[in-house]
Amino acid sequence: MEPLIAVDRVVKTYGARTALAGVSFTVAPGAITGLLGPNGAGKSTTISIIATLLDADTGRVTVAGHRLPAEAAAARRVLGFVPQRLALYPTLTARENLHFFARMQGLAGSEAGAAVTRALALVALDGRADEPVAQFSGGMRRRLNLAAGILHRPRIVLLDEPTAGVDPQSRERIFEAVESLARDGAAVLYSTHYMEEAERLCGRVVLLDDGRVVATGTPDELIVQTGMTLSVRLRTARPLPTGWLDGAAGAHVIGDDHGAGIAVAVDDGGAVSRVLLAVVRAGGEVVELSVHHPNLADAFFHLTGRALRDEDGASA
Repeated sequence: MEPLIAVDRVVKTYGARTALAGVSFTVAPGAITGLLGPNGAGKSTTISIIATLLDADTGRVTVAGHRLPAEAAAARRVLGFVPQRLALYPTLTARENLHFFARMQGLAGSEAGAAVTRALALVALDGRADEPVAQFSGGMRRRLNLAAGILHRPRIVLLDEPTAGVDPQSRERIFEAVESLARDGAAVLYSTHYMEEAERLCGRVVLLDDGRVVATGTPDELIVQTGMTLSVRLRTARPLPTGWLDGAAGAHVIGDDHGAGIAVAVDDGGAVSRVLLAVVRAGGEVVELSVHHPNLADAFFHLTGRALRDEDGASA
């Protein structure tokens, strides 16, 4: 199946600063692909180029077969863009906002009314449709922002940090809406710096750092590629003697901050009990213990040498 989004060796600079340095990836119909990285990694710049708001300096971008920027007008007809900044009128009701955006998409009459009703139901705001947006919580506004971007049933949906600052209930509603769009065949590009969201939603992820793709694949594939395994983090009442873990099959110390905590890599869940037995045999007493499963944030750190974080400054 041909991808609906194809980004090939895209470069974008702002003066002396390189925002994108040869970014390449694709998004297939019915797929949710995560575009992940810290603020400043190049996520919003990539989204803006695909949304036809910016032109790439070099490289090739196609949207549903339309080459950008030459065929931007045709591409916009199949695009649904949900920006990071809210694009709503607070004095209007939710329904009035959506009717306005429906007209902007060329919808009118009963077609517009059906589209508004469908979008309100998708984001679970049909019960609040006739209330002014000024009375909405931040999460409800985010959900309405999503509804405004998909009124025309776009084949491609671009989401730029769609859950920024939302409450857990609204986050779950947004997740459900995004999954519904993909089930209906849309290609969804989901930009975020929350790794747990990508693990929940995305079949594939593109990890960006400093304007470069550092890895692509399913969440599980990226974790496996790093070679990371389960680890046990523990703290004991007293420092353990040298060699305390000797003889514990499938376990080895990967970090020890001399009394404050010890990190032990284990090959499988059964090795956890062997670690605890080794502590007891060494005369130690465990006061804290946790088992850590490697995740996308760990994979990002492994690949880049730094943690994924919400950095200061505007995203790019």
